[in-house]
Amino acid sequence: MSSSKEQASISQVMCFLHEWDQGSKTVRSRMLSDFLAKNTGKTCPELELEFAQVASLFLARLTAWIRLTYMFGTCLDLQLRAVGVFLSANSSHQYMIEFLEVGGVLTLLEILGQDKLKEGNKAEALHLLQIIANAGQKYKELICESYGVKAVAECLAKSETEGTQENAAALLESLAHGNPKYQNQVYKGLIALLTCTSPRAQQLVLQILRIIQPIVKTAHHSIVEPLLNILRSLHLEVQYEAIELITELMQSEVRLALLRGLVAFLKPTKQRNPKHNILEDPEVARMTDSLPVFLQQAATAKTIRILAQKSEEISKELLSLRVIHNLLFAMGNQEHADSQRQASLALEHFVRMYPVVEEHVHRAMGTRLFESFMHNADVPHLNMDDIQADILCSNKVNISCVLEDLNSDS
Repeated sequence: MSSSKEQASISQVMCFLHEWDQGSKTVRSRMLSDFLAKNTGKTCPELELEFAQVASLFLARLTAWIRLTYMFGTCLDLQLRAVGVFLSANSSHQYMIEFLEVGGVLTLLEILGQDKLKEGNKAEALHLLQIIANAGQKYKELICESYGVKAVAECLAKSETEGTQENAAALLESLAHGNPKYQNQVYKGLIALLTCTSPRAQQLVLQILRIIQPIVKTAHHSIVEPLLNILRSLHLEVQYEAIELITELMQSEVRLALLRGLVAFLKPTKQRNPKHNILEDPEVARMTDSLPVFLQQAATAKTIRILAQKSEEISKELLSLRVIHNLLFAMGNQEHADSQRQASLALEHFVRMYPVVEEHVHRAMGTRLFESFMHNADVPHLNMDDIQADILCSNKVNISCVLEDLNSDS
C-alpha cells in the first residue's frame, strides 16, 4: 500500500493535470512558466519524482496542445521550452520515444515552414531537432526521412535573425555527421543554399561545406557555378569563406572546372538589366549594374594569386588557361581600382616566378608601365593612362609560346 507521502504526491499531480485540462490559455501559460522555473535542468529521475512517476502524462498533454495550436503561435515559446526540459533531461530516452511516436519531428518541421510564426519559435524548434539529432544515427535518419533537410535549409535561407540561422546551420552540420545514408542529401542541400540572398546564411553554409567536404569525399560538379558566383558578394567575410573553400577543392574532381571559371571571370561579359526609372542617373545605374561583376573580377584575381602561390602545379595549369592574357585585361579595367590592384598582384607572382612570363608581360605593357609595375605592383593603376589601359585590354600574349618555353626549361 502506498505511503501517505506518495499518496499526497499523486494527489498533487492529479490536481495539476486536472487544472491543465480545465485551464484557459492564460492558466496554461502560467503553469508552463512555473514548470520551467522549477524543472529546467532536471534529470529524468528527478522529473519522475516531481510528477509521481507519471511525467509522461504531462508530456502527452503538452505535445497534444502544441499540435493543435502551433499554427497560431499560442504560447509556443513556452510550449517548446517545456518540451525541451523533457528531451534534454539526462536519461530521457523514453520521453524522446514518446514525443516521436506522436509525430513530434513532423510538428517541429512544420513550425519551421510557418511564415507567420516568430523567429524565436523557429529557433527553439531547431534547438529541439538538434537534441533529437544528437541522440544518434537513427534519429538523424528519421529527421531526413521526414524531409527535414529541405525544411531546415529553407528556414536557413528565409530567416532574418542570426540566432535562427545559426541553429539551422548547426542542425544541417549535425545531420551530415554519422549519417551515411543521407549525408549526400545534406551536401546537395547546402550547395543549393549557396544561391540564397542572406550574407550570413551564405557564410555559414560555406563554413559547413568546408567541414563536411572531407566526409562526403567526392565533390559534386553542381558546386562550381554557385561557389564562383559568391565571389560577387559585397561582404568580405563571405568572399573569404568562398576563397577558402575553393582552395580546399583544389584536391577534388572539380579542380579544373574551378580554375577555368576563375580565369574566365577575369574577363567578364557585362550583363545589364535595362532600367526605366526616368529619375535615375544613367551613370549611377551603369556603375550599380557593373559593381558585382567588378567585385567578382577582383576576388577572382585574388583567389588566383592565392592558389598560384600555394602550388607550382596549379600555377602551370593556370598558365595553360590563358591566365596571363586575362590578368592583363583585368589590369586595364579602369572602372574598378581593386580589380586592377588584385590582377596586378596576381600577375606579379607569375612574372617573378617564370622569366619567360616576365618577357611576354614586359612586351605587352611597354617599358615604362612595366618598370612601374615591377617597382610596386600594388598601385599600377596610379601610373597608367588611358592608352596603356587600352593596350592591356587588347593584349595578345601568346600563351602557347609561354608554355613551350616553360616546358623546355623544366
